[in-house]
Order: sequence, then structure tokens, then C-alpha cells
Amino acid sequence: MNAGDTAWVLASSALVALMTPGLAFLYGGMTRAKSVLNMMMMSFGALALVGVLWVTVGYSMSFGADLGGGIVGNPLEAFGLESLLATGEDTPLVGTVPELAFAAFQGTFAIVTVALVSGAIADRAKFGSWMVFAGLFAVLVYFPVAHWVFDASTDAAGAFAGGWLNGLGLIDFAGGTVVEVNAGAAGLALALVLGKRKGFGKDPNHRPHNLPFVMLGAALLWFGWFGFNAGSALAADGVAGFAWINTLVAPCAAILGWLLIEKRRDGHATSFGAASGAVAGLVAITPSCAALTPLWSVVLGFVAGAVCALAVGLKYRFGYDDSLDVVGVHLVGGIVGTLFIGLAASPEAPSGGQGLFYGGGLDLLTVQAIGVVAVMVYSFAVSLVLALAIKATLGFRVSGEAEEVGVDLAIHAETAYAYGGLGSSGGAFHPLGLADGTPAAGPGAGEREASDAEELAGAAR
Repeated sequence: MNAGDTAWVLASSALVALMTPGLAFLYGGMTRAKSVLNMMMMSFGALALVGVLWVTVGYSMSFGADLGGGIVGNPLEAFGLESLLATGEDTPLVGTVPELAFAAFQGTFAIVTVALVSGAIADRAKFGSWMVFAGLFAVLVYFPVAHWVFDASTDAAGAFAGGWLNGLGLIDFAGGTVVEVNAGAAGLALALVLGKRKGFGKDPNHRPHNLPFVMLGAALLWFGWFGFNAGSALAADGVAGFAWINTLVAPCAAILGWLLIEKRRDGHATSFGAASGAVAGLVAITPSCAALTPLWSVVLGFVAGAVCALAVGLKYRFGYDDSLDVVGVHLVGGIVGTLFIGLAASPEAPSGGQGLFYGGGLDLLTVQAIGVVAVMVYSFAVSLVLALAIKATLGFRVSGEAEEVGVDLAIHAETAYAYGGLGSSGGAFHPLGLADGTPAAGPGAGEREASDAEELAGAAR
């Protein structure tokens, strides 16, 4: 065990853990004022639920002994992480760090991936139904896919015994397929099942309500992403430094690419575009941060920023309501970043791949494409079945009335903002005030608000 490596992995785990609250701010700022708390709660709900699932069966399913075919690990092998608790000379290690620290690091990946999916269904989803989906998605999709890609275990004889995509030679250093493509495909499935928001494509009130929140969220994500990528080296060494610098420059270039498209298309370079471009660059560099030289990372970032800026408009062309562009940024960005490895992977980089531009032919690009397609199809198919089952049993979408006045009040009996000196919870102001910005006033307003909140909660249920 190396103390420096262990400290770096623990610090990286904390950085990645911060990404989920950062995502809550990003997503919360992107929604309407009457839905911000619900949106943030979906991230915090995923954090709470997936954290528990990870300790019980998630780590074992992702990194336990393979049950055959490289599909999934034994869910009971490290149930409750009991087998990882030994200390001193008996401490189980992954590389030079305690396996318990490795489990903590990987658990934060599972949490943020599930939270990412929620952005596709902003303004219209029942919180309880989302939590059911989040738990099932983690168990049936994320944990197996993490095993496919991340598990590089060997058996007692030294033969490979990990996930099938890892064995195939897929390069995905920090989760372009496991996190980004996975979440994007699931988000698309949910968006199709829940349908469009009222006024989709027409109502200007669907624009982000709090751009400072969006900028703050993007900044927190970028900060946490250094742990996400550089921490995946599992050591405080040159590989971590290599991934770190690429995690810096790719989003920088992506901001420029996004803003250039935005300026040419709309006539304005916006703060929202800058935040979105940064996230697009981070998404794209995630699988490739240890496979590309810094200059190629700049090229990838610029391309990803431009492509994702164009891709977010696909929902209007094809008619699916991906509320916060999970598909346009995370699915498309993840695909671009993963496939770009097949083109520009440098043999001198830590991942050791040889892309087409370095004389490697189409072999690596083919493997990367197989990984993208396999994860995308599996995630979309299972998520679609889960969403349809929840819709048929529990119901997934709130009532039209609840959507109109806001899911914050209807589902959580809270509102994010106070008007006219009124409070911010327990029916803080009349639902009409939530819809058009007019605060409740006059004698008996509090009683009417409480009654309205109860009525809307009943309708939502």
C-alpha cells in the first residue's frame, strides 16, 4: 500500500462526490423556477439510494467474481463490503490502494451516472416513480455495464476474468461509455415514455430560470471532474498528471467550439452556452483523457463543443423532449469522445492504444464502436422497459394541473423562492403566484395555500 496513492484516491473520491450536488445546481438552474427543488431532489435522491445500493450489492456486481461471459459479478461476494474491512498487512489492495478506497471511488461514479439521467425528464416526473426507476436502473444497467468496461480482473492462474468489453480491448479510461453513453441512452428512453412538457418548443418559460446556478453547477462539475478523470489512474503519478492536463484543456476548447456555433447560429455567445460547452468537453475527454496527447485533446474538445451545440437541436427536429439535453450533451459527447480514441489514440499515451492517425488502422476504432453500440442499445432497451412498467403501475408523470403550477409545490409542498415577504415552504405562496410570478396576498392566503398544496399533492399521487 502506498500512502500517497491512497490519499490521492480518497481526495478524488471526495471530488467526484461533489459532482452530484454540482449537477443538482446545474440542472436546477436549467429548469423553471417552479420545478427547481424537484430537479435538485432527483439528484440528491439518486445520491442517497445508489449509495446504499452500492455498499450492499453494487460493488460486488461491478467488480466481484464474474458469473460467466463477462456480464456481471457475483452480487453477494462483497455484500456490505464486509470482505474489504481487514486492516494492516491483511488489507485487500487494488494496485497500491486499499480496495475499500477503490470501492468508495467507484461508488461516486455510480451515483452521478444515475443522477445524470434525471435531466431528461425535468418539470414533469413524480419523485417516487423516479426513485423506483433510479434503483432499478442502477442494479440492472449501471452495475453490469460497469463490470463490462471497468473490471479487468484475472483468475488465480493469471488469465483474464473481467468484463467482456474490457477483454475486447475497449479503451474507456474514466467512463465515456459507462457513465455518459449509458446515462444519455437511458435519458432518451425516459423522455420518450414521459412525453413532451406542456408548451414544449413554444413556451419561453422553459428557458433556464437561474443562469448563475447553471454557471456554478458547471464550475463544480469541472472541479470534481479532475478527480473523476485523474483519480482513475488510482495513483499519484504521471498517468494522473496526463489525465489532469487533458481534463483542463479539452473543456477550454469545447467552450470555444460551442460559442462559435452559438454566435454564428443565434448571433450571441451566452453564459449558458459557455457552461454547456464546458460540460460537453468534459464528457468527451472522459474516456480519452489517458489516450490522447494534449494537442489532440484540444482538437477533441473543440469538435465536441461544436457537435454538441448542434446536437441539442435534434430534439426539436425529431420531437422528443429531452428537457436538459442529456442526449445532446452526454450521449453525443460520450460517443464523440469514445470514437475519437479510435482515430487519435497515441501509442505513447498511458492507455497505449494506436489510433488510425498513428497507423493503427481501423481495429481500435471498431472496438470503440462496438463498445458504444453495446452500451447504448442495452441501456436504452432496459430503461425503456423499466419506464413503461413504472408508467403502467405507479404512473411516471404528474397530472396536468400539477405540471402547470409546478412540481415543487405539488410533490414536495415547497417552493424555492419567496415573494412579498412570504416563506418558502409549506405552501409558501398561491399556486397562481408560482405560475405567473404574482405572490399570494390578502386575508386567509396561508390557509388557501395549504389547502391548494394538499389538493395538488393528492392529484400528483
